[in-house]
Amino acid sequence: MSETKLKKILEHNARLREQLSIPRAAVSEAAMSLVKFSKCTRDPLLPSVWGPVEKREDPYAPNTSSNCACSVM
Repeated sequence: MSETKLKKILEHNARLREQLSIPRAAVSEAAMSLVKFSKCTRDPLLPSVWGPVEKREDPYAPNTSSNCACSVM
């Protein structure tokens, strides 16, 4: 076996070992976490599910507290 081929194999092996040490989460745990987040986090873009959103709580409402005296035509 040539030295370059051996060097490539050893580098690949080192990368695989690094990837092996990365912490993983089971798919079922990740899915349950996503479902829990979706059920507990209010989404202002879904008023049919969460009800109407007050203007002060809506991050997408236009900002009326601006002191800007300009007008857009």
